[in-house]
Amino acid sequence: MATSSPSQRIGVVGYGHLGQYLVERILKDGAPLGLTLAFVWNRNSDKLKGLVPDELILGDLSSFADRRCDVIVEVCHPQIVKDFGIQFLAQSHLLVGSPSALSDPDLNQKLRQAAQLHGRTLYVPSGALWGGQDIQRLNDSGGLKALFIRMSKHPSCFRLTGDVLSDWTEGEGRRVLFRGSVAELCPLAPNNVNTMAAAAVAAGTLGFTGVQGEIVSDTALSDFHVVEVEVTGPAGFSVHTVRRNPAKLGAVTGSATYNSFWNSLLVCKGHGGRIYLC
Repeated sequence: MATSSPSQRIGVVGYGHLGQYLVERILKDGAPLGLTLAFVWNRNSDKLKGLVPDELILGDLSSFADRRCDVIVEVCHPQIVKDFGIQFLAQSHLLVGSPSALSDPDLNQKLRQAAQLHGRTLYVPSGALWGGQDIQRLNDSGGLKALFIRMSKHPSCFRLTGDVLSDWTEGEGRRVLFRGSVAELCPLAPNNVNTMAAAAVAAGTLGFTGVQGEIVSDTALSDFHVVEVEVTGPAGFSVHTVRRNPAKLGAVTGSATYNSFWNSLLVCKGHGGRIYLC
């Protein structure tokens, strides 16, 4: 007689738009898929009242281990990855929703070492990256020569450090905000360039310093985020993709990325002590 597989206990760290979506999906659709919600944490726990069952609200993130999770999903901020990532990996697999944190080479190395030490998997979701697995295969075969990613959004959709976009006006059109390595770009736009960070993970031989990125503010993009990926391989091989992701004004995350992230979570069954693009 067939037996059902044990349920996976999921902890969700962060309750912004993406965190709320994941919590609702787990509570609604998780049971038949073998997913159980273990806890939800948010910087402001008051935001969870009436939306998340009281017994699932985690008040103190440092006590996460008491909830015995199989997978912890970080959808909060890169700082959480820096502060808790190594501790999370000591107890469970970790799905990093803010992979821009991995642009810090010291943290990147320590997280990889923690994953290997504890036999846990550090998962990086593809998010809005189209063709991530193909990029990874080309990289692993030694054929990846260059990778460039351009992200174009309405200025209201960017969350940048400093005052780079403080003077934008409606109707101004297109403005290139930054072009350079993804390593330099991640601290400037930690909440906006997770797609580029995922690409840097896929393109491991190039890494964050080798993968090039550009962010563009465009007031004409009131309904979409646009992600362009240019891959260069051997002997003149190249691929250029353009992904238009429906998004409302002010939205950091495009609507199609939510379902992509959910599908990434379903992959998190354990892939050994390593980093894994899903």
